[in-house]
Amino acid sequence: MDMINTIGRRKASVARIYMKAGTGVITVNGKDYKEYFPIPNMQLSITDPFTTVETEGQYDIKANVKGGGFKGQAEAIRMAISRALVQLNEDFRKPLKAKKYLMRDARVVERKKYGKPKARKSFQFSKR
Repeated sequence: MDMINTIGRRKASVARIYMKAGTGVITVNGKDYKEYFPIPNMQLSITDPFTTVETEGQYDIKANVKGGGFKGQAEAIRMAISRALVQLNEDFRKPLKAKKYLMRDARVVERKKYGKPKARKSFQFSKR
């Protein structure tokens, strides 16, 4: 197996990953993923596709991620890893799809409208 590269998106985040056979080292934007994502929830989110298909510690990941916040970035990386695993072995598709890791979550923040302070919030209304 040579290098597999895939892309994952969530909210405003775009993650490009490069996966190759190795010892399980995950690097995000030049840092270790545990240093880049100090919150354990997000670390678990990134490693969950490997746990689902029981391939922990078999592949090295180099991820470049841009845009959005920490949670969006973590979920974008999770989606990219899932897509790479499916490219590697088509049998991994069913368990990953069952956990919805291959589905793009298209929900984004609603735009602010003119004449309002936020997307839906209105200024206080006074009748008299």
